[in-house]
Amino acid sequence: MLTDPADPSRVLLELGDLDQGHEYGQALRRIVAWAREYLCRPHPELGRNGPVCPYVQTSLDRGAFLMAVCPGTPTAAQAAQFLAGYRDWFAVLAAPDGVAPQFRTVLVLFPDLLDTKVIDEAQRLLKDDYVADGLMIGEFHPGPPGKSGLWNEDFLPLASPVPLLAIRQMVASDFPFLRDDPVHERAYRERFGDRIPARYGA
Repeated sequence: MLTDPADPSRVLLELGDLDQGHEYGQALRRIVAWAREYLCRPHPELGRNGPVCPYVQTSLDRGAFLMAVCPGTPTAAQAAQFLAGYRDWFAVLAAPDGVAPQFRTVLVLFPDLLDTKVIDEAQRLLKDDYVADGLMIGEFHPGPPGKSGLWNEDFLPLASPVPLLAIRQMVASDFPFLRDDPVHERAYRERFGDRIPARYGA
């Protein structure tokens, strides 16, 4: 378990911590199983070869997959506020030795939340600030979120068994998620210039 030096009440759980028991252990284990069985594997509706997320297997294997829990039923604004400290911590949180930053991820679970619209709205509230900091904030829930996959518009890839918001480093392949907003595209180009992967166009 990691403790935030700026706020000792803020913690991140590593995979090994799940063996020690946790009030929300069932939800945490469901997300680890989902990551291994869904994110790390190909999907027939994905529209391309390879796993749903190409980074998660390394994240799991190298100790860069971290989780936190927000209990209760917050509003979108409260959920966004809860995430604020994790964003600040993520910015200074070092990846394990030998692990590139793009493999580090923090998943904040909302296991008591039934209204998944809260997750969608919280993500919308957070995205501008995260993108400006070179980070991505992703929404996942059983809904699932109504965002299509890049390679198959009929596939909704952001389904998860427990509502959560995921923080990760922005990478060059994120251009399609940012190009429709001029502010987001500018933040992307400040980091990657014109090095947009050819398959996504400029």
